Amino acid sequence: MVVAASAVVTDDQGRILLQRRRDNEVWALPGGGMEMTDSLPGTAVREVKEETGLDVEVTGLVGTYSDPRHVIAYSDGEVRRQFNICFRARVVGGRLAISDESTELRWVAPSELETLPMHHTQRLRLQHELEDRMMPYLG
Repeated sequence: MVVAASAVVTDDQGRILLQRRRDNEVWALPGGGMEMTDSLPGTAVREVKEETGLDVEVTGLVGTYSDPRHVIAYSDGEVRRQFNICFRARVVGGRLAISDESTELRWVAPSELETLPMHHTQRLRLQHELEDRMMPYLG
């Protein structure tokens, strides 16, 4: 079981920052596993910086995601179930830069999201963000 955080980072045009992951070539929100010295919001901030080069500020909570069917098998043999907290965030600094975890970074208009290959758990987080819910998703 891995505790992780992700972030829906938006720009002033309402576009969402996505990365094309190097390990599986699908589009995803920036995010990753929590370290012993992290808080959950701190994990999201750190992961966005590591994966995109951008400094962000957490502005809200999209939801909690703990689907027991979300089991990830990596090419190195690691298999894990992930519990993810997805935050909203805005850019406060930095420069967009591809990391060794991605092959492409892109600001994507909500209308373009359906055309991109993406894991269903990522789509669910984006759907919840775009629904502009009054309360975070708890699942």
